[in-house]
Amino acid sequence: MGRDLPEPGEVGEEREVPVGRPAAEQAHAGRPEAAQARAGRPEAAQAHAERPTAEQIERLFVGASPRYTRIQVASLARVPQELTERIWRALGFATLPDDAVAFTDADVAVLERVRAMMEGDLLDDQTVIRMARALGQTTARLAQWQAEIMIGAMLDPGRRPTDEDLAAVMETSRRLLPDFEQILVHIWRAQLAAAGTRLLTLADITDEIVPDRLTLAVGFADLVSFTRVSRELDERGLAELVEGFESRASDVVAEHGGRMVKTLGDEVFFTAADPRKAAVIALDLVGAIRRYGPEVRIGLAYGPVLPIMGDVFGTTVNLAARLTAIARPGTVVVDDRLAEALKGAPGVEIGRIRQRPARGLGVVQPYVLRRAGNH
Repeated sequence: MGRDLPEPGEVGEEREVPVGRPAAEQAHAGRPEAAQARAGRPEAAQAHAERPTAEQIERLFVGASPRYTRIQVASLARVPQELTERIWRALGFATLPDDAVAFTDADVAVLERVRAMMEGDLLDDQTVIRMARALGQTTARLAQWQAEIMIGAMLDPGRRPTDEDLAAVMETSRRLLPDFEQILVHIWRAQLAAAGTRLLTLADITDEIVPDRLTLAVGFADLVSFTRVSRELDERGLAELVEGFESRASDVVAEHGGRMVKTLGDEVFFTAADPRKAAVIALDLVGAIRRYGPEVRIGLAYGPVLPIMGDVFGTTVNLAARLTAIARPGTVVVDDRLAEALKGAPGVEIGRIRQRPARGLGVVQPYVLRRAGNH
């Protein structure tokens, strides 16, 4: 919306953008040896590479140039102006002046699809806005993340990028875009399948599949002494620490069928439908992170949660966070409901510790979770 989206049937279609790069050099764009070769060229040899413009970037990623104002695009799609503006804001884009030409035929086509879904009683206004917000927030983070990865992989952080460097990034993006586009749709479908499977698993375990209330094991894993460690590292070292922690934690959670809800720099938040799987995730996380230096402490709780916008909320979540603060470095602390659910589970042991006050929750009874035979 407001930036041209692929027309139906255009997925995977390459769009040409003038970047001033000879074909032989395009094949090596982004490789270290190519970067070294470019750095050693005389200025005259680099003069032909033009700095990419905002218009070229837009044309690369969204196609045709804008033709319509926000009023015209709503009128052409026969969608109420007020609804189109709500969709636009939900997607995370600013409201444009009435006379700003910023929309394309693809924007009209997308709004027409939205209208058809609403006229077919598949979606109502509220659901459309919620879906738009989910799409906007998720893809905004994805796009920013992928852009940072590409720039970090192709540009030398120790020097100012040249016009040729930026042109190389553009050309590599052009070549990767069709494949990335198709991979994105496939992964999205696979994630939808995984979400549906998780709901069925929850129904098998708890007989609950009501979307506004689920029973889950939730956990927080917190890097110990992160503030102190971060002061000792430069920016690159801090970024490597955080990315390494998040990637290893994500691998462990995925390996055991859990879901990484979100990452918070020095902390990750995950869920699992099965209490035993949550226990294994927590214990494996302690070992996986410890192998690379830092320690983690983990709090786990089991109970009802409220799923909203891909996140989960509720007293169970608050309790898991409080238990994380109680846990010592390298340990896992669980609540009484999870301890009860783990009774007799193979490979783990539960040890009761003294009651502790938990802010906002009163006095709680925590338990330490260990692998069987580890003391």
